Amino acid sequence: MIVCKFGGTSVANAEQIKKVANIIKSNPQRRIVAVSAPGKRFGDDIKVTDLLIDLADAVLKNGNVHEKLNNVVNRYREITDELGLDYTICEVIAADLSERVSSDKSKVELFIDNIKASGEDNNAKLIAAYFNSIGLKAKYISPKDLLVVNDLPERTYALPEAYENLKFLADTKEIIVFPGFFGYTKEGILRTFDRGGSDITGSILAAAVKADLYENFTDVDSVFSANPKVINQPVEIREITYREMRELSYAGFSVFHDEALMPVFKLGIPVNIKNTNNPTAPGTRIVPTRTTTPGRPVTGISADNGFSILYVQKYLMNREIGFGRKLLQIIEEEYISFEHTPSGVDDISVIIRSNQLTPESEERIVKRVKEELHADDVHFNHGFSMISIVGEGMRNNTGLAARACAAISNTGANIEMINQGSSEVSLVFGVLQKYENQILRALYDEFFATVTTC
Repeated sequence: MIVCKFGGTSVANAEQIKKVANIIKSNPQRRIVAVSAPGKRFGDDIKVTDLLIDLADAVLKNGNVHEKLNNVVNRYREITDELGLDYTICEVIAADLSERVSSDKSKVELFIDNIKASGEDNNAKLIAAYFNSIGLKAKYISPKDLLVVNDLPERTYALPEAYENLKFLADTKEIIVFPGFFGYTKEGILRTFDRGGSDITGSILAAAVKADLYENFTDVDSVFSANPKVINQPVEIREITYREMRELSYAGFSVFHDEALMPVFKLGIPVNIKNTNNPTAPGTRIVPTRTTTPGRPVTGISADNGFSILYVQKYLMNREIGFGRKLLQIIEEEYISFEHTPSGVDDISVIIRSNQLTPESEERIVKRVKEELHADDVHFNHGFSMISIVGEGMRNNTGLAARACAAISNTGANIEMINQGSSEVSLVFGVLQKYENQILRALYDEFFATVTTC
């Protein structure tokens, strides 16, 4: 059995949905389909998810709700018309949206989740209806009572019983069309995964039914060794390990959600990233292990920005038992996660994604670290990027760090932080955000100048 997930650009309009249907027709093993909300149809188009966020905002601020609701319904109406479907499906979608708009607003975050999730949910209903109209026997399945997720305030993840609940899908004779991006708590409260979380849904489904393959369809032929918006025609990656993909996704690769690998990783289910617009292309396979190519230690280079650094300095910090734990507990009590904690003898830096911080939380953290840990210096710095060099072949590769540092040095940029995991599969550099693209190009030239494919 193959589980397929189709991203927003793959289901953005009728033309794309017809391509999806042809892909499903071409292989009878493709039995379970997870879908996103309609994405952009062209460069400056607006995703349905963004239209839904506008709708939720209008509801909460007593704005023009009717206009915003019609903007969403009209996108589905256009798709319905071009697919030749009965307008009954649009009535179902409009009624669903009206019900969501009238739902409980006492918890704003949950209300917005409920509105946003309608994008995937209603698109799944529409696509299932289209499949049936062309003779593909299909069935829409709601995540309600099946994909069970945790409660607030933690970020959303599937509970173990979700996999048990969903495993019956392996025995279905119909094509299952399942909405991505969200699940329900045991109390029936809808919660969404992080944006791009349809990847997670597809992975959960693949693990639940113990699929032979999880195909993730997007709008590119493969994963590239670097961002093609920065690097001209970067090397295509044909095969990559779970660990390499996780590192690259975490550090800015947008083609695959970084949390989506865990369910399939545990069972060793391979993932194939493919192009809806060119489905015969081999794509990129994500596998448990692979044979590395001599002389090619690096598989990919990625960059992500929007980081802040909490700098803490205290004389004889290294002699103080529990200092690091107490520091991280202060951050935890602000419901903030951290990315890296490079340290010296008398200082430690905590790398945090800036979008988790507010001026108020920063002030509280600085005050508590000074008062409770008696630090000599505590302050935040902002505007950093994290650049990751990733590759299974990096282990025991002499001189790689020196080559990377030299390439960065030649750009004139300063390295603010270096961190290498114990697995030695990744090397992370913290740099000022303004140098990000310049450094990415320099590192690419250093490690991929003579490489054609990975």
